[in-house]
Amino acid sequence: MIDTAKTLTLNNSQVQIADERNLLEVARKAGIDIPTFCYHSDLSIYGACRLCLVEVEGRGIVAACSTKPEAGMVVRTHTEEIRRMRKVAIELMLANHDQNCMLCPKNMHCKLQSLARQFGIDTVRFKRTFHRRPVDRSSLSLVRDPNKCILCGDCVRACDEVQGIGAIGFAGRGASSSVVPAFGKDLADVECVNCGLCATVCPVGALTPRDDVDAVWHEVNNPEKKVVVQIAPAVRVALGEVFGGHPGTIEVGRIVAALRAIGFDEVYDTSFAADMTVVEEATEFIDRKLNGGVLPQFTSCCPAWVKYAEQFLSDLLPNLSSCRSPQQMFGPTAKKVLPKKLGVSRENLIVVSIMPCTAKKFECKQTKFQTDGVWDVDYVLTTQELGRMIQEAGIRFNELEPAQFDMPFGFKTGGGVIFGATGGVTEAVLRYAVAKIKGVKLDNFEFVEVRGDQNIREADFNIDGTKISLCVVYGLGNARKVADMIRKGEKQYDLIEVMACPLGCVGGAGQPVTTDWAVRRWRADGLYDADKQLQLHSAQENHLLTATYDEYFEGGVGGHTAHELLHTTYHNRKRIQGVSMPVSQSEGTPALQISVCVGTSCFIRGSQALLQKIVEYLLDNELSHIVSVDATFCTENCDRGPTVCVGEQMIFKATIEDVVKVIKEKLAEVKT
Repeated sequence: MIDTAKTLTLNNSQVQIADERNLLEVARKAGIDIPTFCYHSDLSIYGACRLCLVEVEGRGIVAACSTKPEAGMVVRTHTEEIRRMRKVAIELMLANHDQNCMLCPKNMHCKLQSLARQFGIDTVRFKRTFHRRPVDRSSLSLVRDPNKCILCGDCVRACDEVQGIGAIGFAGRGASSSVVPAFGKDLADVECVNCGLCATVCPVGALTPRDDVDAVWHEVNNPEKKVVVQIAPAVRVALGEVFGGHPGTIEVGRIVAALRAIGFDEVYDTSFAADMTVVEEATEFIDRKLNGGVLPQFTSCCPAWVKYAEQFLSDLLPNLSSCRSPQQMFGPTAKKVLPKKLGVSRENLIVVSIMPCTAKKFECKQTKFQTDGVWDVDYVLTTQELGRMIQEAGIRFNELEPAQFDMPFGFKTGGGVIFGATGGVTEAVLRYAVAKIKGVKLDNFEFVEVRGDQNIREADFNIDGTKISLCVVYGLGNARKVADMIRKGEKQYDLIEVMACPLGCVGGAGQPVTTDWAVRRWRADGLYDADKQLQLHSAQENHLLTATYDEYFEGGVGGHTAHELLHTTYHNRKRIQGVSMPVSQSEGTPALQISVCVGTSCFIRGSQALLQKIVEYLLDNELSHIVSVDATFCTENCDRGPTVCVGEQMIFKATIEDVVKVIKEKLAEVKT
């Protein structure tokens, strides 16, 4: 029986009100899909697109996304006036939009295209205001096409509210409004961490993952090259969606068959390298825990998180595990082992990764992941790109007979497979570490305490008297919250897992696009199902991994060769490239240039006050006509601020006395 005290009337039907935040959510619960561009349940309510308009009796036309449901409301969602207003709104967007849909990466998956078709729009009645602007292809991970932007603001809010970065934002007013990276720079030159969440929420083709399919086709068709490929855990539970499958369906056998049909010489599983990551990272953690090392230890598998830490949390870099990600462990291992096995030179062995992640494209092209000038991983394709590659090859995916991985890097345990779900890395490390500390094989391999949907989760364990406190986090804004609590002494953890994407890699920006939490959960469930279907569940049980260590890694786990090939270092990163603000300008060409970093780390160490003192000194000593002063945003020395550059000389932990002394020395040199 319906409680009329908690109901409203929606299109002549009674609908129960529960905990819905707005009329839009009530309508969706009732099976009515009110169109919207700018509404996402995990973002703030914005109300910019004006498509979700509904009529509320006694109130007139209101935005459904920002109107709270109340008992007794009478709501209509598709009156003649509302339908007309929605069509006008869509036509106005199209008038200022690049309508070359056939060449757009989002063709057939674009919400604007879909709504134009849904509302029967076959002509745009308004004058075209579209002016073509340059496409930003500077990023290794993403492409930003301002010609397709509809100003819905989804990317801006996702970057700011979920990731806590704000690498892109609104600029200009009225008809000149646009969404651009900070200071109008290219995406590669600002604080972007390449996570791709902006591309996930973008309803059109304004932000999309970078496409490297043609480059990989070239390598596959080069007879001089041997091309091997690794498949990340999360790919196997999402690729089927491209071909009409249900999210979470395990399609690893067909994926292997498809990759062989495309022309890859060997097909391997990144889960093998995930097992390798477990034994290295767990060994590092046990050493830190039992021998007084730096704690908490943060995981280092997510490249977006690592770049975020290098940009914003430089004081916590010693806390990051030195282990590379599974992708970057696989690369050097493959190029050490496979040349002899496949009869090819290291230079002609090409390693391709299939990843759920756009940040992996950036990760593999860092110079530190080269050996003798050869990339450890040559190319990264997303799940989306693999789907298109299969379609390009004319392969009927659903008709393929499943195939098996090649050995030895096709063998894995369940611990490596669950890496793709939030909490999976932590659970895999627990399976290894608990067995090592106890000195026995575990009867129950599952640690369900670290699983779940909450964006910050905690779990405590007592292992034969050794207490371990864990934290699992997804979303970089949440990672900052945890970091702040640690700094303030409010929380103490031993191990912290951080993933940038919602629910972990299963929600990566390279996966088939979805903002539906149910889809991400199905994918995560699929990984846990894959774990259960395997006979081995802990990394130490991977006998082919053990054999690889014995034959190719001097010193074994954590040894000399392992540290050379499987571990890395971190450094403070410049957050915004080439940005400075003139504070005091000389007349003509300055005899001396001074730059003061006013980035966050230097600012809290007093750089703003120091900047003021420098300007006052120049004015008091009548030097401002020959000396110019700029405020800069970063000099990549966050741990030694405030940092001042006088001419070519860097001064760390600078005081006004230090700066004045160098100014006098430099000006004396000029006069001489």
